[in-house]
Amino acid sequence: MRIDRLLCCLRFVKTRSQAHALVDQGHIRCNSRRVTRASHAVSVGDVLTLPIGDRIEIAEITCLPTRRGPPAEAQACYHLLDPRG
Repeated sequence: MRIDRLLCCLRFVKTRSQAHALVDQGHIRCNSRRVTRASHAVSVGDVLTLPIGDRIEIAEITCLPTRRGPPAEAQACYHLLDPRG
């Protein structure tokens, strides 16, 4: 699955355009490697490092979503590795 579509389906961003812009900024990492293209393929088990607002989220992909569903469905597809509460 493309990383821009994944970010939208997992509700880290509202639209694919915002996901594309986030990738273009160069701050997203997949398995510790910088993502430079919105078409970067992401699969189950990959670890994403994302700048979300004023914090950094580290998430492991547990399953690939089939659609942009409700928040509970999206959160079931990833696991935060460094939850801050």
